[in-house]
Amino acid sequence: MVKGQESVLIGSSNAKKLASFYEKRVGLKRTFEAEMGEKGEHLYGFDAKGRSCIYIIDHSKVKGKNKNPERFILNLEVDTIEKEVKKLLKNKVKLIQKIYHVEDYGKIATFEDPEGNYFQLVQVKA
Repeated sequence: MVKGQESVLIGSSNAKKLASFYEKRVGLKRTFEAEMGEKGEHLYGFDAKGRSCIYIIDHSKVKGKNKNPERFILNLEVDTIEKEVKKLLKNKVKLIQKIYHVEDYGKIATFEDPEGNYFQLVQVKA
């Protein structure tokens, strides 16, 4: 029986650089760092405030930019989307889609990380 979602993994050819982006430019709180595997790959964990964790890992089969960023999108919930979008733009994070409204759900804005993965800021309807 599946109990729930434990974590999300983002594979990278340079996990340290990508983790630094999510920590310094997006504002996620890094709570975990480890070495794994036989070749000394790295793993970086980010706190999701009681929800499933986000891990960025070195992965030998990941090369270059993501060619299909729409396939899997990481949603990050925020309190005030306008404030957070402004912060990311100030930090020179690439905006893909300005804030838009989804009926009976909330507001969403889409961004791109340095490896071409999409992530969204989401402010759910209260």
